[in-house]
Amino acid sequence: MAEKSKILIIGGTGYIGKFIVEASAKSGHPTFALVRESTISDPVKGELIQGFKNSGVTILTGDLKDHQSLVNAIKQVDVVISTVGSLQLADQNNIIAAIKEAGNVKRFLPSEFGNDPDLARPVEPVKTIFGIKSKIRRAIEAEAIPYTYVSSNYFAGYSLPTLVQPGVTAPPPPKDKLVIYGDGNAKAVFNVEGDIAAYTIEAVDDPRTLNKSLFIKPPKNIYSFNELVALWEKKIGKSVEKEYITEEQLLKQIEESPVPVNVILAINHSILVKGDQTYFEIEPSFGAEASELYPHVKYTTVEEYLDQFV
Repeated sequence: MAEKSKILIIGGTGYIGKFIVEASAKSGHPTFALVRESTISDPVKGELIQGFKNSGVTILTGDLKDHQSLVNAIKQVDVVISTVGSLQLADQNNIIAAIKEAGNVKRFLPSEFGNDPDLARPVEPVKTIFGIKSKIRRAIEAEAIPYTYVSSNYFAGYSLPTLVQPGVTAPPPPKDKLVIYGDGNAKAVFNVEGDIAAYTIEAVDDPRTLNKSLFIKPPKNIYSFNELVALWEKKIGKSVEKEYITEEQLLKQIEESPVPVNVILAINHSILVKGDQTYFEIEPSFGAEASELYPHVKYTTVEEYLDQFV
């Protein structure tokens, strides 16, 4: 058995980052997390970092704006995974520069973890965000850095506890009335964060994902919104009132809503109206599907996930 790659996660205290740090440590990879000094002293994040240490993770201090700290951290590992948030996406150019200088990285996974930015067709303000992700891809390719892009689709934790309902911020999903965008027939993919992390770590040393995209689309997690509503109705044993919002109405809402509501609505438009997670076939030339590559990973299905809210 080949030695497992040493993995550095940048952005490990963020929403998806913490799952990836945990999955990496659990799978036996020597795991490093780069954090800012200020993060360590933060009461909430400090507790998270202590949890990382308890799992055997090596904590390195550094900053995206501090080139030398990035180079020093990167020289200690084989694989770099970025899970930085949307406001820091462009700063990944600094990671690319540091990887180039360090010269030892076998794989870089930039911060994507959503829709494929090259294949999605979103409206603003998401179009600009995805544009940055695509530019980072082109910069990685231009520098000939080995990569894997992870297209994880919807985070279950963001979408399923409220069934993507506008203005609903906590579970359970509504049991009387549901809003459906468009005709409700576009297929979307809903994945549990721990499963996204597990598939991501499986891919880091896999030659089949080298310079390719990993699409996380397990068959039991692909639903149109109408199918999702029907599943929810079956779970709660009653039918709910349905209000359909046309694409025109949704586009108007996006234009008139403040940040971050407009971002959330534009993402939902891309996924639930345009079908941006499922309208394309995955070609072997550019990608592979995670549950096919790693059938041993037992993923949580949408149906299982919804059981907790019934």
